[in-house]
Amino acid sequence: MLVPEFTERYARVLSIAGSDSGGGAGIQADLKTFAALGCYGMTAITALTAQNTVGVTGIHGVPASFLKAQIEAVLDDIGADAIKIGMLHAPEIVEVVAWAIDHYRPRHVVLDPVMVAASGDRLITPDTASVLVRELFPRATVITPNLDEAALLLERPLTQVAELESAAQQLLALGARAALLKGGHVPGDEVVDVLALAGQAPQRLSAPRVATRNVHGTGCTLSSAIAAQLALGQDLVTAVALARHYVGQALARGARVRTGHGQGPLNHGHEPVVTVRLPL
Repeated sequence: MLVPEFTERYARVLSIAGSDSGGGAGIQADLKTFAALGCYGMTAITALTAQNTVGVTGIHGVPASFLKAQIEAVLDDIGADAIKIGMLHAPEIVEVVAWAIDHYRPRHVVLDPVMVAASGDRLITPDTASVLVRELFPRATVITPNLDEAALLLERPLTQVAELESAAQQLLALGARAALLKGGHVPGDEVVDVLALAGQAPQRLSAPRVATRNVHGTGCTLSSAIAAQLALGQDLVTAVALARHYVGQALARGARVRTGHGQGPLNHGHEPVVTVRLPL
């Protein structure tokens, strides 16, 4: 039997993030998103959580040395076209990720700076936030904070759509090369986000708000969808537009589905794409 010669590979995306045992956010949401958009997903887990649609009951951090071992195992063998970064709970974890970016030099890095829980509670210490800004903002292709996270970073409240453009520009001043500031926490019939790229005027992006209680993992899914589109060869502006559309459809197509007793997940698999193969 003749073994065929290798001529293709999959579009590859690595998620460095925490695990959600309930499957709606974190690593689990990332993998579902990668698969739905036609990418081959891989993981390096930063923390384990005991979690469901109601809340988090426990967090177990992974040692920095083992996170490094996971990243090396994946990237030394398989490689990645894009990396998505989620929950990083300690300074030494951030430093491992910064080392990995410098060592492996991925073409695209999407940083979702997970800092604040839906309840408003801080998820990381001020020391960790400071290291994250210093080490990862300049290394990321784009950062994707929500309004609460941006307010924490900028040390001022953000409550209105009119404040988004100036806030996005301030995020660039902290060292980010591009920032997608998510305005979903501002009440209204529309969700308004702002995309700011260094040297360009900010772009306001709006979409009708989907009426649903199933919003668990929305931020994880959006950042993962952006990473997937970048891995597939899209430019950043197009990747953001396609990712926002995917999330909007995932919200709409899962709005009437009950999963658990709290905030349910999106419908990640509402319109899956066949895994994309690229030339070697």
